[in-house]
Amino acid sequence: MPPAAIEPESSEMSNGLLNGTSLKTNGDIHDTKWSESSSQEANSVSLKQSWGWGGLYADFYRDLYAENITAKIMHVAQRYTGTNASDIPTFYPEIVPQSGDNEGQYKHRPVDFWTSGFFPGSIYLLLERSTRYPKSMGHQDTRLTLSQVRDELEVLGKRWSDPLRRMAHRTDTHDLGFMVMPHMRLRWELCHERDALENIKTAAVSLYSRFDARVGAIRSWDALLFLDNVQIRDKSSNFLVIIDSLCNLEMLYYAAAHTGYGYLAEAATTHAKTLKRTHLRKELSHKRPGYEGALYSTCHVVNFSPATGHIQEVRTAQGYSRDTTWSRGQGWAILGYAQSFAWTGDEELLDAACGLAEYFLLRLESAPAYVEILQSTGDGSAPQKAGRYVPLWDFDAPVEDIQAPLRDVSAGVIAANGMLVLAQALTARGQHERAKRYLGSALRIVDDTLKFSLSQQKMRLQTGANGIASAVPCNEDEVMFESVLRNSTVSWHEHNLSASGDHGLVYADYYLIEFGNRLLQLGYGNI
Repeated sequence: MPPAAIEPESSEMSNGLLNGTSLKTNGDIHDTKWSESSSQEANSVSLKQSWGWGGLYADFYRDLYAENITAKIMHVAQRYTGTNASDIPTFYPEIVPQSGDNEGQYKHRPVDFWTSGFFPGSIYLLLERSTRYPKSMGHQDTRLTLSQVRDELEVLGKRWSDPLRRMAHRTDTHDLGFMVMPHMRLRWELCHERDALENIKTAAVSLYSRFDARVGAIRSWDALLFLDNVQIRDKSSNFLVIIDSLCNLEMLYYAAAHTGYGYLAEAATTHAKTLKRTHLRKELSHKRPGYEGALYSTCHVVNFSPATGHIQEVRTAQGYSRDTTWSRGQGWAILGYAQSFAWTGDEELLDAACGLAEYFLLRLESAPAYVEILQSTGDGSAPQKAGRYVPLWDFDAPVEDIQAPLRDVSAGVIAANGMLVLAQALTARGQHERAKRYLGSALRIVDDTLKFSLSQQKMRLQTGANGIASAVPCNEDEVMFESVLRNSTVSWHEHNLSASGDHGLVYADYYLIEFGNRLLQLGYGNI
């Protein structure tokens, strides 16, 4: 009989980092509860004392919770639909080129593309921030109220989310978690829209239809057609599973908890354990100080035999080669296993999450010196080095230009979210030192990301026509750059027909915003 679903340590349930409970670290008790009167400085001191990391500065909070982020998301949402309620988007933001004819402007994908859920998800994350953590929101225009901002975010969120409802019925893709959860979960939890929960349940059942007990996994792709050196079409003899799939599992756990359909959670756990065996590579020659467990790297694609469940082939479709470590794939794995552990408490999944995180951090720390670049501080002080914790697009790929090595910012912020999930789940189980390790690492990654890759073309909010909140550039003489972060890379694989590198990316921004919200949930942040 399938096991019952297990609730994770969410902001409502955790007895660890959340809800004002105390943490014991290095023999001292530290209260983690935040209050309305908490300041940026107090939170920074709290982090330094509780977690032993003194590298957090006021500009980290300033940039992570900046008006600029809300303004850019609102600008894109309004620009590409207009202001009429009847203007329904059919194409969704994906990448922002950093050069060329469309420099600074989003390129779009059809509504059924796998990344479509991240942009409405970003809107709902900001709506959550403005509702639950109003002191984290600020703006310069004194005529503008937070209620106006919140009202417009709610209107825009629905406008961009509603066209994706029909995606829940699809059985031709494994990306339903990415397409549905980022916005529908908050429509249920924040706005109490019951039909949003029903949409998640439907999507989970649709995703489960792709599970095959013989393989012990959910089929990721029905075909592989975007490489110029291989085409895989026949589902009867090929069963393709990619490392990214781990981040779609949370939807199964979530739906199982809300329906009692334990088979959904069982399939998710089976899938995660299968991939630990087939997609994770134990790095026996690598160790990271302070961690005694195994370290794991990842491969991208495994092709199973549908008849026997045996591995037929290992390859990559987005990394450099089958034997290298594609950094975003490693990030997906960290987040996916951390979420699965949070839901199940299964030590095998914890081993995977920690071993993946340790290897990711080791590769950041041991990267060549040229990854660090002197960056202007903007305040007249001496330039500072940045870039150590902004991952290369593939940890093992040859570097074409050591003056500007190709990176993938999205890999870093995805991994950082996974480390925050780990910190929360470990603290709930009394493992405070291990939690401290991953929280500190997550903060380092995002702090360095903001210093290195935050777009300097900023926007601000204003009161627009009819009292509706809108956004304008802070400097109208600059070429506007519509994403918050730069320097992501979808893929630089030599045979990828749609390879693109060094650009803004919709899900890099999504995971940056989600990181800020997770930090607020943990009791730290600009509140």
